[in-house]
Amino acid sequence: MAHQDDGFLREVEEEIRRERLEKIWQQYGTYILVAAALIVFGVLGYKYWENSRITAFQKTGQRYEDAMALASEGKEGSAAAEFKTLAKEGRGGYPALAQLQLSGALLKEGKKSEALAAYETLANDDKADEFLRSFAALQAAGLRLGEADFTEMQNRLNPLIGDESPWRYSAREMMGLAAFKAGKTNEARMLLTPLLVDQKTPKSINDRAQIVLAEIAAAEIAKKADSAAPAPAATATDGAASAKMPADTKKE
Repeated sequence: MAHQDDGFLREVEEEIRRERLEKIWQQYGTYILVAAALIVFGVLGYKYWENSRITAFQKTGQRYEDAMALASEGKEGSAAAEFKTLAKEGRGGYPALAQLQLSGALLKEGKKSEALAAYETLANDDKADEFLRSFAALQAAGLRLGEADFTEMQNRLNPLIGDESPWRYSAREMMGLAAFKAGKTNEARMLLTPLLVDQKTPKSINDRAQIVLAEIAAAEIAKKADSAAPAPAATATDGAASAKMPADTKKE
């Protein structure tokens, strides 16, 4: 009897549950269908977008490789044109890489001002990778070395010489060289000497810094030697000419 009662109660509960579900479906069935459809279309849309993005990256990567092949074949003009297009239309990190390659291709063609502008475009691109941006800024400063005054070089290189900069050693070397070229030997020494002490300084930079510092030291020694040299003694001819001057003047 108890078993029959349990079965009857379960049937009643199931009937009540079914009636509740029917009421819910009648009230919210349309919304449920719309929500389900949105989820399905959302997943399909995301998959389509992801597939399109991957395809675009693959196409950009292939175009970048083709442009690099043109550059390796010495076809700098064609390579530059392709890199310029990729810098504007590429996806992912390829635009920044293409901009760097464009700068190099223009420089090989002898178009220094255009290469400088290309480097500065990347250096000022807030959307580009910071590592590549700072490298472009360093290259732009290098193109101006020897032409720009020391103040301009400071403005270009100051953001790159900090301890957190990946290009700090190159930037400090370039700043020291700019100071040396500007005749600011004290500033040059202050910038270059720490490069000899820092064990993390790349060897090539260390070697070049030693050369510049040696030139500064040699110039200072020569200057001191010149200032310490006695004035030349008056010769007999000079004395005779001096004695003759009053007579010549009187004769006139």
